[in-house]
Amino acid sequence: MEYTTLGDTGMTVSKICLGCMSFGSGHDWMLDREESRELIERAIDLGVTFFDTANVYSTGESEEILGDVLADYDRDRMVVATKVYGEMDDSNPNSGGLSRKTIEQELAASLDRLGMDTVDLYQIHRFDDETPIEETLRALDDAVRRGQTRYVGASSMWAHQFADALYTSDRLGLERFATMQNLYNLVYREEEREMLPLCEKEGVGVIPWSPVAAGYLARPYEEDDATTRGEHEASLERPYREGGGEEINRRVAELADENGVKMAQIALAWQFHKDVVDAPIVGTSSIEHLEDAVEALDIDLRDSDIQYLEEPYEPVPISGHE
Repeated sequence: MEYTTLGDTGMTVSKICLGCMSFGSGHDWMLDREESRELIERAIDLGVTFFDTANVYSTGESEEILGDVLADYDRDRMVVATKVYGEMDDSNPNSGGLSRKTIEQELAASLDRLGMDTVDLYQIHRFDDETPIEETLRALDDAVRRGQTRYVGASSMWAHQFADALYTSDRLGLERFATMQNLYNLVYREEEREMLPLCEKEGVGVIPWSPVAAGYLARPYEEDDATTRGEHEASLERPYREGGGEEINRRVAELADENGVKMAQIALAWQFHKDVVDAPIVGTSSIEHLEDAVEALDIDLRDSDIQYLEEPYEPVPISGHE
């Protein structure tokens, strides 16, 4: 395992963040409690110290599972992130969004499920057009001052929204977003236009989600729909096959074959070569795939390889904000 600091926080994290969306129930590809424990414990054995979950993952089950497992380890060594925004109870509109009421009650509930007094990183899962950003930032700032979270972060949104949030924090003397969790991979690079340069300029840590495009970059594109996870991602209509996506997939397969590694490892190695990326979030339901991700840290891509992978890319519709 390799380690890095998360943005300008000074906090050290593993260069692979284990995404915890697959823990719990709700889809065929999710893991039950025992299977989740095995995956988390193997991640820790491999040196992973950074874990990302959310209140909406299996309606809190993911947080409960992660908290139960980490209770058996040295909590001070681990960096735990969770998120708020998605509606937790469709009969209660205040169970979602980014109002002060929602943030305070959902953070308390997340901490209870995690079995922790403090979470390391508390992130807004999406942007809330219905709540003034000042209210959201003040509520998050209060959470930091109460000791319920050490840092606050954001996720997929427009760059102008993120810039406004950072400016508002600075203007009001409030805790600013320390991280950005956005959709970024070889077949979706729209974030390179504005969001990633903004993060680099502002010292914001970048922790991309779906670095392997939910499996699209893990197998020849003709086989992508063969997995239940692939079908799930396809239902969200990500534009992975557009803008040169099929040719990029073919080139990933070609380089993987030349180097004697797997396609997903090439896709991850590309991320590891991006200075602006701190730790891609690897979501998996397989110990083998987790081990493959760690091995990808050792893959050394040449500049010509990176150029070859990137060359077919063309602009695609914005995705990931929903």
